[in-house]
Amino acid sequence: MERRAPRPRDLRPLLKFKKPTLSPKERRLAAALTIEDLRAIAKRRTPKAAFDYTDGAAEQELSLARARQAFRDVTFHPRILRDVSAVDTSRTVLGATSALPFGIAPTGFTRMMQTEGEYAGASAAGAAGIPYTLSTMGTASIEDVRDVNPNGRNWFQLYMWKDRDRSMALVDRAAAAGYEALVVTVDVPVAGARLRDTRNGMTIPPTLTPRTVVNAIPRPAWWINFLTTEPLAFASLDRWSGTVAELLDTMFDPTVDYADLAWIKDQWKGKLVVKGVQSVEDASRLAELGVDAIVLSNHGGRQLDRAPIPFHLLPEVVREVGDSTEVHLDTGIMSGADIVAAVAQGARFTLIGRAYLYGLMAGGREGVDKAIDILRTEIERTMRLLGVSTLDELHPEHVTQLERLVPRR
Repeated sequence: MERRAPRPRDLRPLLKFKKPTLSPKERRLAAALTIEDLRAIAKRRTPKAAFDYTDGAAEQELSLARARQAFRDVTFHPRILRDVSAVDTSRTVLGATSALPFGIAPTGFTRMMQTEGEYAGASAAGAAGIPYTLSTMGTASIEDVRDVNPNGRNWFQLYMWKDRDRSMALVDRAAAAGYEALVVTVDVPVAGARLRDTRNGMTIPPTLTPRTVVNAIPRPAWWINFLTTEPLAFASLDRWSGTVAELLDTMFDPTVDYADLAWIKDQWKGKLVVKGVQSVEDASRLAELGVDAIVLSNHGGRQLDRAPIPFHLLPEVVREVGDSTEVHLDTGIMSGADIVAAVAQGARFTLIGRAYLYGLMAGGREGVDKAIDILRTEIERTMRLLGVSTLDELHPEHVTQLERLVPRR
């Protein structure tokens, strides 16, 4: 074969040069292909105490690790020769449409992780057509979140305080602001032992020690944003100067029982969701009480370590109560494939916490948009590869759960 020197006109069709991106944030986010990529960016850009508050869990962090492993231990069973040229990712949840089968879970102290905090999460959720849940421990007011997401689906998460009047004052504010659902979290009689926070001296506002200052030196953008924007305020109180654990212990009430939940149900006229369900028996009792939805959740592994794995509980709970009560799920979700697996096993809806917070820390509102877009893309791709064009076509036979932790008989 005769060889010759390449000519420019021959090479031109074969080469395409990428246009340079001048914005560092755009470059960072463009390079992120997965939620894990966003987590790596977030870790580089966020001081250790704030990052660990988001990333960490209770004690040995076994509950979180097991929940994530449960999703990894999934075998999909695709169907072939199906028309999947178009897929519909929408879902009817609590009587209205969500464009995707997930919403944003309630997270506390969010503006400490990145200064846009709840404002970024709520506005991104509204733009994506999915629900946003404001935490009792959120760092933006009920009314301010409504204002940044005026046409979106806003839910309010409630911890029942020892001061019942103060709790119900929040519920009344949420109702007046047009929040459509009340999400009552029931797995926090006391705060879990979040050892990373204790070791980091995690306080609100952050404690400045020689170690935190040294850790912050390579992360000036976080401190500049933190120090030059509005001071942290809370959905439920004005200020706090102690540790996170101390704050939680002043709020959480170990006496809350089913009678309290029934009383809340009588007070709240919108949709009622109970979050933190970890047994079939409790799911059945809540269904009898008439709640609109339950969330299978072990609080992201942040309360009881070695807690049940929500994804493993899902099929049995759906068989028990799925005909009368919506079954939602959180904890361990790190990809769109995880969400598809949950829907196939019967979940009506899922909630993401850390997955969106990694995006927030990586790039503010644009980072949350990126996290939602990553999950949307993964959901659509997984559906196509499974041979389904709507979420209702997903069934348990699409998924096998491979269990590493089998109870000893």
